[in-house]
Amino acid sequence: MYAAPAIQKLLDELERLPGVGPKSAQRIAYWILNADRATALRLSEAIAEVKETVRFCSRCFNYAEGELCDICSSAKRDHGIICVVSEPRDIPPIERTAVFSGVYHVLGGALSPMEGIGPNDLHIAELMKRLAAEEVQEVVLATNPNVEGETTASYLARLIKPLGIAVTRPASGLPVGGDLEFADEVTLGRAIEARRPL
Repeated sequence: MYAAPAIQKLLDELERLPGVGPKSAQRIAYWILNADRATALRLSEAIAEVKETVRFCSRCFNYAEGELCDICSSAKRDHGIICVVSEPRDIPPIERTAVFSGVYHVLGGALSPMEGIGPNDLHIAELMKRLAAEEVQEVVLATNPNVEGETTASYLARLIKPLGIAVTRPASGLPVGGDLEFADEVTLGRAIEARRPL
């Protein structure tokens, strides 16, 4: 299919987005072309603004617009319970359950020897420093219920248990091999509420 150079450039960039194939890229591109100029500019400004203003929280590595994210800086959160997740995108599904009132720590991935991702490639050292410096009673290991997530949770449990801190994992209800990002709120909420010791 022939497309003007500017349209082809847009299609090429859209296809680089995760989960966007040629047909989806074409639908999005033509939606942008048919949208009024103000709508298209709002979209481009929102993308530029998020790249300029959002960084990682210096404490938990969640997305933040300041030094600390809103969760770490909140006095209403229970800072004695840390929920460890693989990526920042894993936090919103847990927050939507409205059953977890602690804080988070984002690892930035999961252990995967096959892909060359070891403990030094994740924010594990920073987690251990937090556990040494803060009064933490429980660590919830909410990594994804797949091979990499289970491996990461087991590794962290071995590091944390000797510190005398309770280590828990969300209970069953999450599909094995699935991602937290796609879990529904009810299932995820029940799993967080019924977390079990490791």
